[in-house]
Amino acid sequence: MGFQKEKIKQIRNLMFLAALLILGIIYSGSIFQGIGFLSDIFKPFIYGGVVAFILNILMKSIEEKLLGSWKGKAAKKLKRPVSMILSIIAIVLVLAIVFGMVLPQIALTVSEIGKKIPAFMENILPKIEQLVKDEPIIADWVNQLESVEINWDSIMNNIISFLKNGAGNMLNSTFNVAGSIISGVVNGVIAFVFALYILSQKERLANQGKRIISAYLPVSVGDRLLEICGLLYKNFSSFITGQCLEAVILGSMFVVSMSLARMPYALMVGVLIAVTALIPIVGAFIGCAVGAFLILINNPLQALWFVILFLVLQQIEGNLIYPKVVGNSVGLPSIWVLMAVSIGGSLFGVSGMLVFIPLMSTCYALLRESVNKRNAAKMKVQAEEKEDCQEG
Repeated sequence: MGFQKEKIKQIRNLMFLAALLILGIIYSGSIFQGIGFLSDIFKPFIYGGVVAFILNILMKSIEEKLLGSWKGKAAKKLKRPVSMILSIIAIVLVLAIVFGMVLPQIALTVSEIGKKIPAFMENILPKIEQLVKDEPIIADWVNQLESVEINWDSIMNNIISFLKNGAGNMLNSTFNVAGSIISGVVNGVIAFVFALYILSQKERLANQGKRIISAYLPVSVGDRLLEICGLLYKNFSSFITGQCLEAVILGSMFVVSMSLARMPYALMVGVLIAVTALIPIVGAFIGCAVGAFLILINNPLQALWFVILFLVLQQIEGNLIYPKVVGNSVGLPSIWVLMAVSIGGSLFGVSGMLVFIPLMSTCYALLRESVNKRNAAKMKVQAEEKEDCQEG
C-alpha cells in the first residue's frame, strides 16, 4: 500500500512538472518579457551585487594579508572600512593608469593620421593618373561615369525631405541619449551604494540568508543548497583571480618581447592587451588590432612583425597558459574551459564567456561527485553480492 502511494506521488509530481514545462513553452514570450521587465527594475541591484563580489575578492585579501596583524578591538572595527577604501583606490588607480596611457596615445595617433592624409593624397594622385593612362579600361569607366546624367532636382528634394524628417528624429535621439546617460549615472550611483552596503554588512546578510533557508527548506535540502552556493562562490572568485593573473602574465610577455624587439609603444600595448585579455580567449585580439594600428602609423613593417609576434604569443597563451592558469584555478579541464567559452559566447556574448566557465566548473564538480558516489555504491553492491555467492 505504501509502495503504491509513493508511486502515485511520483507520477503526480511528474505530471505537475510536465504541465509547468508545457505552459512555459506556450507562454515563453510573456515569460521572457516579464523576466526582462524585472531585470530592468532590479538592474542597479544586480550590478551592485557584481561590483560587491569583485571588490570583496580584493578586500578579503587585504583584510587577511595586509591588515591581518590588526588584532585589537578598535583595529578590528577599522579593518573593514580601511580595506574597503584601499580596494576602491586600487581599482581606481588601475583604471586611471590604463586610460591615462592608452587614450592619449590613440588621440595622438589619430592626430598624426590627419596630418599625414594631405601628403598621402599628394603622393597617390599622380600614381592614380598614371594608372588611368596605362590602363585604357579604367579611362573608359571614368568616361562612362562622366556621361551619366544626374537628376539634381530629385537629389535636392530628397535631401530637403531627409532634413525635415531627420531634425525631429535627431531631437528625439538626443533626448533618448540624454535620458539614457542620466539613467545610467543614477543606476551607477545606486549600484555603488548598494555594493558598499553589501560589503559592510556581508556577514550579517549571509547569516540572514542561512536563516531564511533553514526556515523554509528541509535540513538536507538546505545544507545541499548552501554547499552548492559555497562551491559557486569559490569557483567564481577563483576564476576572477585566475583571469586577472593570466591577463597580467600575457601583458608582461608583450612588454618584454616588444621591448627586446625594440618595437614602439611596448608598455602601452602590453597594458592594453592585459586589460582586453580579461575577456576570455578572444579579448587579446582587440588589443592586437589597436596595437597594430598604432605601430602601423610609424612603421608598417614593424606592424607586420607585431602581428606575427602576437600570433606566436597567443598560441602559447591559448594552449598553455590560459587552460593551466584559469582551468586549474576553477578545477576544470582545458577542453571544458574552451567549451564553456564557446557556448557562453554564442549564447550571451562577453558576459556569457565570463559566467559560463565558473558555472560549468560547478556543474562539473557536482557531476563528478554524483558519478563517484554512484560508482562507489555499485561497487559496494557488487562486492556484497560476490561475498554472498562465495558464502553460498
